[in-house]
Amino acid sequence: MLLSSPAPVHRCCLQPKPASAAWQLLCHFGAALLMAVCLALAAPAARAEGVDLTGISTSRTEEGLDLSFSTRFELPRAAEDALMKGVSLYFVAEVSLQRKRWYWRDARVSKVSRGWRLYWYALTRQYRVSSGGLTQSFNNLPDALASLRGVSGWRIAEARELDEDGSHYLEFAYRLDTSQLPKPMQIGLSAGQGWNLGVERVFGLNPDFSPRTSAPAP
Repeated sequence: MLLSSPAPVHRCCLQPKPASAAWQLLCHFGAALLMAVCLALAAPAARAEGVDLTGISTSRTEEGLDLSFSTRFELPRAAEDALMKGVSLYFVAEVSLQRKRWYWRDARVSKVSRGWRLYWYALTRQYRVSSGGLTQSFNNLPDALASLRGVSGWRIAEARELDEDGSHYLEFAYRLDTSQLPKPMQIGLSAGQGWNLGVERVFGLNPDFSPRTSAPAP
């Protein structure tokens, strides 16, 4: 039997063809696009999140108990972008005055809340902050944020509600209220996008109702 020898293999058939200029350009564009997406996703995490409670105090008067507080925080990039697109941002502060009881669950003496609405008014190109029926206008975002980062002389309990003989403590919370955002936005929110902005603290009170100790809320 005669065996035929295999056909010669040409070297040129085993070498990859050089990529075309169009293909190289497409690869470079894809790599650049991927890098841009990665940087965009990392941008919110690069900015400071959370709220620092820089000061809190109480003042006992004949009318009741007043509270003053101040915070420090930076608005997340995602929230700032939404603000410039016409989305209102809502901030809320909540304070609960509690009286300790050894024989039963602690009694709530009072609970109050205060809210702020921050929005961009495109007609005058100003930021506006509304709270308690009062609206203020600001030419820049830092000034607008400064107006809602704290409050002074906020009545949290009336004189008739205060028990001189009891042991009291305060539950304090301040946050960006994402529950008031448009419903479509709430569906896709996550802490990694920078929307988890807030602080909670518990303060023991002295007999004169001045803050004594602070601890994160459970």
